[in-house]
Amino acid sequence: MNYLLDTHTFLWSLFAPEELSKSAAQEIKSPDNEVSISVITLWEISLKYALGKLVLEGIEPDELPESAENMGIDILPLSASEAAGFHRLPRLGHKDPFDRLLIWQAIQQKMVLISKDAQFDKYRKSGLKRFW
Repeated sequence: MNYLLDTHTFLWSLFAPEELSKSAAQEIKSPDNEVSISVITLWEISLKYALGKLVLEGIEPDELPESAENMGIDILPLSASEAAGFHRLPRLGHKDPFDRLLIWQAIQQKMVLISKDAQFDKYRKSGLKRFW
């Protein structure tokens, strides 16, 4: 299975794995699965860190790509067609641009988004598959 981690899921995988559901933790660790984070996640973390809205214990945002790699997590770029086609994602009440980009990318890449955020389920009709 191909999975895309939401930002909080990635951070919990690194710093607070007890926050993950048992099934999410199993899927993330399974060698049978392709697990990725988006460059969008790295951008969101870096921005929130710079604004003082996110504290990282013992690590700088610049080190997160290596941390992901050490965990066997791939980093997915945002393609030009995904960026340009983003306007097609319906506005269903979810306003966070980072979340909306992750939703759009998961749909476009036909990946399952691992996220605790049940609000994402509004996008099932648009093709989103969420797992928690």
